[in-house]
Amino acid sequence: MALLNFRKKDTVQPAGVNPYLEAFLQGYSIEVMPRTAEKVPDFKDLLPTGTRVYIAHIEGTPIEDMVATAAHLARDGYPVMPHFPARIIKDQATLENWIAMYQGEAGVDQALLLAGGVAQPHGDFDSSIALLETGAFDRAGFTRLHVAGHPEGNRDIDPSGGTLNVDAALRWKQKFSETTDAQMALATQFAFEARPLIEWADSLKAAGITLPIHIGIAGPAKLQTMIKFAVACGVGPSLKVLQKRARDVTKLLLPFEPTEVLTELAAHKAATPDSNIERVHFFPLGGITANANWAIEHGGASAVPASHV
Repeated sequence: MALLNFRKKDTVQPAGVNPYLEAFLQGYSIEVMPRTAEKVPDFKDLLPTGTRVYIAHIEGTPIEDMVATAAHLARDGYPVMPHFPARIIKDQATLENWIAMYQGEAGVDQALLLAGGVAQPHGDFDSSIALLETGAFDRAGFTRLHVAGHPEGNRDIDPSGGTLNVDAALRWKQKFSETTDAQMALATQFAFEARPLIEWADSLKAAGITLPIHIGIAGPAKLQTMIKFAVACGVGPSLKVLQKRARDVTKLLLPFEPTEVLTELAAHKAATPDSNIERVHFFPLGGITANANWAIEHGGASAVPASHV
């Protein structure tokens, strides 16, 4: 079986690596923005060739910048998955133009579809479902489509709390996944506790939602930075993990790392290989370099079968 290509220095397994964590990190993905990607001299020094790189599309970012970042990463050997935030896409013509630009300049055939962070739609679309209903991605031959998962709920979708609307949307997406030729998966918001993530994943499977889950994990960052992003992104009950740490003044200046949550998730995956938790998606809140180096130190630079990409 063919293996992905790595620089020689990246193929040495770090001493003391947890084998379950190493296995769980294989095929991880990571998220960048054009302005943060510009600060990385050479992604090949940090990421295994073949690592899926999401490109976050923040409101106000010109599509030309998004496409240029995608083209750069694609040239360096990375499958690129740009965000398509429904609420900032004006109409179907704009959607199809974005798809054509990504495919023409960077050969993109993967996308993360989500509503986006703005309260009011700028045009015709208000959700990832609305984007999927256009059929534009199927017509363009996209091979992989990811949609958002919300282990701790989402008050933008269910303003009164609970998961009624989120669950209904997941049932719709499960049915859609059975009709499209594209592979689909859930990419989740980041959280800081393993047990609730496992229970959420198990509950989806019990409800007949079998989409693979790519668990969102915040990469290493200063505790203050982590709390700021967690609050801004609407992280739910697992925020208490950070709040508890913040009460310990000896840890305030130390970076918060995802070692504990990922070690527990990795042990669960090893014990339950048929779990719908498939792999890890990193949000590099403390920087791409810090996140990539953490992954390397914990075995995330090992070669992955090409079929896993």
